[in-house]
Amino acid sequence: MIVTERNAGADEADGPEGAAETARTVETVFRIESARIIAGVTRIVRDVGIAEELAQDALVAALEQWPESGVPDRPGAWLTATAKHRAIDLVRRRETYARKLAEVGRALEDVPPPEPSGPDDIDDDLLRLIFTVCHPVLSAQARIALTLRLLGGLTTPEIARAFLSTEPTVAQRIVRAKRTLARAGIPFEVPYGRERAARLSSVLEVVYLIFNEGYAATAGDDLLRPALCEDALRLARVLASLMPAEPEAHGLAALLEFQASRTAARTGPGGEPVLLAEQNRARWDRLLIRRGLAALCRAGTGPYSVQAAIAACHARAARYEDTDWATIAALYGRLMALTPSPVVELNRAVALSMAEGPAVALEVVDALVAEPALRGYHLLPSVRGDLLARLGRGDEARAEFERAAGLTRNVRERVLLLAKAAEAAEAAAARADEGERG
Repeated sequence: MIVTERNAGADEADGPEGAAETARTVETVFRIESARIIAGVTRIVRDVGIAEELAQDALVAALEQWPESGVPDRPGAWLTATAKHRAIDLVRRRETYARKLAEVGRALEDVPPPEPSGPDDIDDDLLRLIFTVCHPVLSAQARIALTLRLLGGLTTPEIARAFLSTEPTVAQRIVRAKRTLARAGIPFEVPYGRERAARLSSVLEVVYLIFNEGYAATAGDDLLRPALCEDALRLARVLASLMPAEPEAHGLAALLEFQASRTAARTGPGGEPVLLAEQNRARWDRLLIRRGLAALCRAGTGPYSVQAAIAACHARAARYEDTDWATIAALYGRLMALTPSPVVELNRAVALSMAEGPAVALEVVDALVAEPALRGYHLLPSVRGDLLARLGRGDEARAEFERAAGLTRNVRERVLLLAKAAEAAEAAAARADEGERG
C-alpha cells in the first residue's frame, strides 16, 4: 500500500464531524476577514458589488478545498489571495484590459499602494471603503446598511435588527445601493476638504453601529464579537486623529474606548453575560478608560459626545452603588433632545429607575409599549420585566422576561432572560406563600 503525504489538517477534516468543523472554521475566518478582503479587492475592480461577489467566491473555494487540504496556516491570507487572483482574472478578461491594467497595475502585482501624497491622505483600504459607500449619491440608510454589510460582515437579518427594520427592506436597500454606486462610477478613495466633512456623519454612524454589533451580537451563540469591536475602535481612533478639530469624532472615540474597557468583565468563564451591577470592575481596562477620558476632553455636545459622557459616569464609579444615576438620567434627557428615539427613551427610563425608583420608570416604559419601532425589540419587555420584579409583581415580570427571551436571537441573552423569568416566578410563589401564612 502506498501512503501519500498531505496536510496534517486534512486528517482532522475526515468524516462528517471533521468536515463540519472545517466549515465552521471557514465561516468564522471569513466573517473576521471579509471586510479587508472586500476592501482589497475593491481597490482592484473598483466596484464594491463585484468585490463582494469575488470574496464570496473565495469563501466557496475554501469550503470546497479546505476539508481535503486542511486549513492553511494563514487562512485569512489564503482567502485574500484567492479573491485577488479572481479579481485579476476578471480584469484581464475585460475588453478594456489595457486601460484597467495601466490604472491598477500596482494592485495587480500585489504591491502596497503608493505612499500618501499629502497630509490629508489615508493609506487604509477599510477607510477608503467606508468613505466610498458613504457617498452622498446614496441615502443615509443605504450608506449605513451597505457598509455594515461590506465592512462589518453583518448578515441581512442582523442589519435589519440593528435598524429595527424588516429583512426584505434591508435586502432591497443593499442591492439598490450597490447598483447605484456602480452606475455612478464612484471612485475608491477618501475625499478631501468639505466633501470629507459632509460624509463624516454617515461614517461615524457606521462605525458606531459596527461596534454595537460586536459589543452585543444580535444573533448567534456568543454575546460578543470582539473582532468587530476592535475594527470599529481602530477606525474611530483613525478618524479622530484625521480630524482633530471635529468634536464628534473625538466623542465617538471616547464612547468606544469606555465601552471597550468593560469587555473582559461582561462575560463569565463559560461566556455567559455578566450584568453591569455584577461586573468585577477590577477587570475593566484602566488604559482604555484613560484614553476615553482624554478623548472626552476634546469632544463637544453632540450625540456621541453625550453618550461618551454617560459612559464616563460609569467608568468613574468605583462601585456600582457609586454610580451617579441622576446625572446619567439628565444626560439621557439631553440626548433625547438631540436625537429623539424610543431606544434612547428606554435607556433614560432605566436611569430614572435607579435615580427615582422603578414606579417612575415604569410609567415611561409603559408609554413605549405601543411604539411600532420597538415591537420586536427584546430589551423593551426585558426592562419592563426588571421594573415589575423590583415592584414585587413577579407573575407579570415572568411573562415579560419570557416574551423578551422569545424575541432575542442571541443564545446567551435568551438563557439569561429565561433564568430571570424563573427567578420572578419563584419570587411570586414565595410572596403568595407569605400571603397565605399571613
